[in-house]
Amino acid sequence: MGDYFGHWLRMGTTTPRPPKIFHANWFRQNADGKFIWPGFGENMRVLRWIVDRCEGRGEAVDSPIGQPPARGALDTAGIDVDAATMDELLRVSRDDWKREFDGIGEFFAKFGSRLPVEMERQRRALAGRLG
Repeated sequence: MGDYFGHWLRMGTTTPRPPKIFHANWFRQNADGKFIWPGFGENMRVLRWIVDRCEGRGEAVDSPIGQPPARGALDTAGIDVDAATMDELLRVSRDDWKREFDGIGEFFAKFGSRLPVEMERQRRALAGRLG
């Protein structure tokens, strides 16, 4: 397993077109504990943006964790998601990610010397971007 991950992490420097990686949290909740995204039936909207992004069309913004969709980049026609809700869905919380950072470190520690050096380097780079 370690060899596979080591190879995968080196792909960015050895493969002309390494795979793009996306993260979606379909389960974000508001202060009342209700899911913010309208449901699984609407996930295709995000997947469409991912395909567009891979093909150079999807609009994104820079953030400490990568490039989430820009405001207005996801098709929300026909669903009940107002602008404030979309802003919350697309918001990257530095505080939340700082807490996540510690958990990632704990997880990585389980691998000891088998963890590819690049993964820890990327985690530390994340710390710098989070401030």
